Order: sequence, then C-alpha cells, then structure tokens
Amino acid sequence: MHNFDPSAPAMNPNVPRTEGLRIEDLVVGMKANAERVITEADVALFAGLSGDHNPVHLDESYARGTRFHGRIVHGMFSASLLSAVIANQLPGPGSIYLSQTLTFLAPVRIGDRVDAEVTVTDVELDSMCVSLQTICRVGDRSVLDGRAMVLMESSCPVTIDRSSGNETIRADLSARHVNEPPGRSFGR
Repeated sequence: MHNFDPSAPAMNPNVPRTEGLRIEDLVVGMKANAERVITEADVALFAGLSGDHNPVHLDESYARGTRFHGRIVHGMFSASLLSAVIANQLPGPGSIYLSQTLTFLAPVRIGDRVDAEVTVTDVELDSMCVSLQTICRVGDRSVLDGRAMVLMESSCPVTIDRSSGNETIRADLSARHVNEPPGRSFGR
C-alpha cells in the first residue's frame, strides 16, 4: 500500500508511472496536476485528430469577428489534459473513465499555460469507483470545471454479479487495507 499525504505537493507529472494506484490507496483530498503551454502546433494537431476544423480555432481573421475577438483553443483539448492527469498520475495507469461532466467557463488562447488539476472527492470501495473534481486554470482564472467518475483496480479479490441483468463489480473488503467499515464511502 502506498502512503500519501493529501497536503503534500502534487505528484510529479514528468515521472512516468507504469502502475496505477489501487482504490485502497486513495483518500479524499489527494490531488495531481499537469501544466502545458498551448502551442499553434497543439491546436493544428488536435483539429486534425478530432476533425473539429471550426475556424474560430484555426482562422485568425474569422475569429477576430467573433465574440472572442481572436482564436480560441478547442475546449475539448483543455479537457483532454484532465484525461492525461487521470491516466498518468491520479489514479494512474489501469483506471478507466466512466463519466465526465464539463463546464467551459472562459476561453483558452494559444500561448496560455493551462494547469489541469484532479482532486479525489469520494472513494466508493463497494463499487470500486472514485469521484474526482476536475479543473483547468489559466493563471488564477478557472477555464473549465467538471466532475469525473473512474473505475479502479483493487488488490482485494473481486467478483462480478450478473444476477440482476446488470453487471455489478464487488470487491471482497475483508482483504482491504483501509480502516473504514465495509460499505462506507470516504467522501460522505
């Protein structure tokens, strides 16, 4: 089991991890982040990969005539930075996105330094899911806010119950390495 101090500095995004955290390792308040300065090449590559060729992202003369008075970065590009934090740091490799809500609060421009931050808000041991607050900032300004739900791995034995017609994953918490009673969520 890993020992983490939620008040400690964020995990180092420059150190690749080959193994993700287990659900038993997570505590409410843990955070991780990554920063990226958005470049012209990032926007062009994202447009090519996503197929989103909206001229507000790619054509400065067109974008000057919009409410943004210039080009803006694809909102989903900023959101993808959150995916990178979740996949690479917290919870890390092996975690699986189940859902994500996003609210775009302000535009991001080429040259902006985007800080993508993920914070654990709830740990559901029975369902092996973790809830995350997801935020992107440029300086002190929030540009994206959301919530994510991620399916985790466990070092506890796992069973899959299909009796109800739905697939329910359960961990045998008798083998857990946490000091929480069975069925209790850390975040509530």
